[in-house]
Amino acid sequence: MPDSDPTVFAIVLAAGGASRFGSTKQSALLDGVPLVRRAIDTAVGVCGNRVLTVIGHEAGTVFAAIGSEPCFVIVNENHDEGLGSSIAAAARACHGNTDALLLLLADQPLITRQHLRALIESWSGADDEIVASSYSGTEGPPVLFPRGALQALESLTGDQGAHALLHDRRFMLRTVSCEPAAVDVDTPADLAALA
Repeated sequence: MPDSDPTVFAIVLAAGGASRFGSTKQSALLDGVPLVRRAIDTAVGVCGNRVLTVIGHEAGTVFAAIGSEPCFVIVNENHDEGLGSSIAAAARACHGNTDALLLLLADQPLITRQHLRALIESWSGADDEIVASSYSGTEGPPVLFPRGALQALESLTGDQGAHALLHDRRFMLRTVSCEPAAVDVDTPADLAALA
């Protein structure tokens, strides 16, 4: 962790079409709260007003589901190209204003503030160190990407997510165990199982 508190922006990725869900997943309710709002609330609890939410598919519906949550919102007009385009849009929006980006998905409802804090606290502050969550024998989101990775994030396209950067030789990878990150909501049955 750096000597002074770093500036970390949380990025909530909520632009996808969620074809397997059959409707707008981001606005689906879990315990009476839309999935996107749950994710933003978790991020705000750690990053305060430095939260940016990327929406795209059914943007009006998702924006309404966000409600009064305190966050910046950008609309990725190219959301149908895939996750990479949303990550790139977020990285461009934060360029020059942050020491790191903390990427999280709107459909991982079991992620806690404690885990997001652990990712930030595990980061040395180095521009070439990525801190990912580890679960079910793999690494993935939520992931903290340092400023040194922003250019690579900005160049992502299509459905190419940021996973390749976790094993890119330009970066060191540190992980924090979080089995609940393995739980994501892809179908209505997934959501029902959590309710």
